[in-house]
Amino acid sequence: VTSLKHIDVEKTKTFKIMSKNVAIPGLSMIYLFLFRVSVSLLMLQHGWPKLMKFTNSEAIKFADPIGIGSNASLILAVFAEVVCSVLIIIGFKTRLATIPLIITMLVVIFIVKLNDPIFEKESAILFLFSYGTIYVFGPGKYAADNKWK
Repeated sequence: VTSLKHIDVEKTKTFKIMSKNVAIPGLSMIYLFLFRVSVSLLMLQHGWPKLMKFTNSEAIKFADPIGIGSNASLILAVFAEVVCSVLIIIGFKTRLATIPLIITMLVVIFIVKLNDPIFEKESAILFLFSYGTIYVFGPGKYAADNKWK
């Protein structure tokens, strides 16, 4: 049996597994791919109903947390939660696409739900840290950004 402890692969990250440093080729890139896709698919669940508000014949009712009007606020939220999420899923302009989502989550946490208890804003906090992580580490190897370099 070959020990994983002695694998030597160029550009391989070393992970601490059960108190041993083990090199696992590509694991970090697969993780970044799965993380970025799963977080953005979850965000689409928030953005899709907002997008559907444009298809209703009823008057649009949406919060105006930053004073630009409810229609403009809805457009910005849809852009961030739908368009930017799709860009992140495919890995195109990933770091740039995280910025509107980070801003949206900051607005939710510090303006929309400022006086709410922490459990009311925990999903926004988790999304904020998730998109911050994606911004810092980038899309990983399995992204459209890497196809056009």
